[in-house]
Parts: sequence; C-alpha cells; structure tokens
Amino acid sequence: MDKIKVLEELKTIGLVPVLRADSVAKALALAEAIAAGGVTVLEITMTVPGAMQVMRTLAETRPDILIGAGTVLDPETARMCILEGAQFVVSPAVNTKTIEMCHRYSIAVLPGGLTPTEVVTAWQAGADVVKVFPASAMGGAAYLKNLKAPLPQVELIPTGGVSLHSAMSFLEAGAFALGVGSDLVDAKAMAEGRPEVVTETARKYLSIVKEFRAKA
Repeated sequence: MDKIKVLEELKTIGLVPVLRADSVAKALALAEAIAAGGVTVLEITMTVPGAMQVMRTLAETRPDILIGAGTVLDPETARMCILEGAQFVVSPAVNTKTIEMCHRYSIAVLPGGLTPTEVVTAWQAGADVVKVFPASAMGGAAYLKNLKAPLPQVELIPTGGVSLHSAMSFLEAGAFALGVGSDLVDAKAMAEGRPEVVTETARKYLSIVKEFRAKA
C-alpha cells in the first residue's frame, strides 16, 4: 500500500491503537482482539519486547492490518521497522533524520509535537501528520481545537487521554484520527482471559467515528 493510501486508511478508520505489551505473545493476542472489533490499524511500540517480531508476524499472517511502528526515536530503528513491514512510523518527538529516512522509503511519518512551535517544526520538517502527545496534559480536546485554529493545514492525531468519553470531542476539535492507548488496549482484560472486552471497546470506538462522520 502506498503512502497516500496508508494515510487515507488511517483517516477512514479514524483510530490508531497504541499497542503496549510485555511479550510477543501478549502483543499478538491484543492485536487479534482489536482487529476482531473491526479496527485494522495498529501501532506497535518499540517498548514491546520483540516488537520487530510482532510486526514481522502480523505482516506475514494479517495483511489486512495496517501496521505502524511506534516510539521510534532514530532513523536506524525506523529503517528496521520498515523492513519488517511497518507502513507508518510514529514518534513521541521530532527527529528530522527519522523523517528523512521515512521519506526515503516513501513511508508515512507521524512525529510528535505538543507546543505550537513543536507542531510547526514537525510539519515543516516533512511530517505527514503530527502526533499531539500527551494531549490530556494540555487540556485535551480544547487544546487541540486551539491548535487547529491557526494551523488548519496541519493534520493532528491526539494521543494520551483519549477515551470513549472524550473521543467525540477530539474528533469535533479537528483530529485527523485518534491515538488510543490503555482505554482500548486493555492488557488487564487480556490477562484475565477476557479478549471480548477489547473487541467490544474497539467496536464502540468505530461507532463513535461513524457517528461523527454522519454528523459532519
């Protein structure tokens, strides 16, 4: 899938689950539970032990899932993730060399920024979308709306503090998509043998995105 189609898919699904787990097996189980709810986009963070293996396995066994690499801090890691099947690269900060590496491979890149200066810096460096992280620390959806007012041309994905309760507010504030963490990627439910909780939450998020689109 080329970069333009990847970005279109991200916007269409409207969600980027941030997958964190303490083993390859748990990460893959979470991925399956989320995908079962219809959310076929995943950000596999580099904090997952064996993250590369998770990406490689999903690329081979679940070609329907759009795989992203998260918490990528340098160009070398970005390149390794791309070679393992990552179709977009996410970072909590701006590293221009990482952005350049993604451009070299024509891969969508979503570096992080929080202040207006950081957001504009990321955008000017070539970000396809800027990850606003941690969004909740700056006031949540109200902050995103304030950022979008002078920067309507910059696509933003709020991450950190996005929940079923706040999802609609973030979408109404102008979010390109929603970066969703533990509210969806529920490791506790998985540990208790209740993957259906994660699957149902994924469905609820998709329902909110669909409701927003219907109103827009």
